[in-house]
Amino acid sequence: MKILVAGLHAPNAPRLAGLLGAGFDVQAAKTLPAQGDIGVDVLVTNRLTADEAARFKGRLVQVPGAGVDAIEVNAVPASSNVCNVHGHEIPIAEYVVHALLEHFLEPWRLPAILDEQAWPAVYANRPYHREAFGNNVAILGYGHIGEEIARRVQALGMGVIAVTRSGQVKSTVAPNEVVTTKELEAVLTRCAALVLCCPLTDETRGRVGDAALRALGPQGLLVNVARAEVVDEAALYDNLSTGRLGRAVLDVWYRYPSAGETSVTPSRLPLHALPNVRGTPHLSALTPGLLERRYDVIAANIRALQAGTPLRHVLRPAA
Repeated sequence: MKILVAGLHAPNAPRLAGLLGAGFDVQAAKTLPAQGDIGVDVLVTNRLTADEAARFKGRLVQVPGAGVDAIEVNAVPASSNVCNVHGHEIPIAEYVVHALLEHFLEPWRLPAILDEQAWPAVYANRPYHREAFGNNVAILGYGHIGEEIARRVQALGMGVIAVTRSGQVKSTVAPNEVVTTKELEAVLTRCAALVLCCPLTDETRGRVGDAALRALGPQGLLVNVARAEVVDEAALYDNLSTGRLGRAVLDVWYRYPSAGETSVTPSRLPLHALPNVRGTPHLSALTPGLLERRYDVIAANIRALQAGTPLRHVLRPAA
């Protein structure tokens, strides 16, 4: 069986080869061929254009992550399965907890170095900080990531308001309250933070706009670990730069560098330059544990494909 690991995940081809062992030909490529058939049995990639998808002649497109907004699923031949994989919810939830605690502890109000000059002055005027305990967090999108975030913030004594399209959740981690997405702006007036972990769809694109950000307010925190486009970029910049929104922690962006590009800003507007924005380069999920969990599942799916047994995390089965 021939497997191609393409794009950003190409360096993980040796890991996959080691998990699969003999009998599997695992290759790596930074880019897919510009023309002609993509003649492999399994394609592991997190980006696939409509043209590339149509030229794929194999049996499985395995996305090495949860998000498929960069995969033209409808263009993949009907004879092929399309699967994704999770495992990222643990590190992302930890990232969000860090963002929340930093927001309440306000370490930027303290000296960067507690030296002989700073120590007497700051000790004499030690600032009070806020507590996470007793505050509400709204979580837009209550899937694998949302419930892991809820599990951790509830342990801190925070209330969780799950915001979903249906106003219902199916989870072993029960939120304190569930509302529909239509009620988002209303509940944000009772929340210290809004965490975004929903998929990017036509319905969620731009869902968080001026009204939601104003409702969150000058003491509020926005944490985005979903996709940048869930938030209207102009409204986000306007509310942060004027102080109508307190702070934002952004791990996802409106622009990403293409291969070989050495100068590009992460957004059209200078969000990254605002003092009340902590920006990180889309790394909230990146841990060795994530790779271990994901590639274990990917290898199991490839073995299942060869054996003719059911695949896991099927987004679209072969016809």
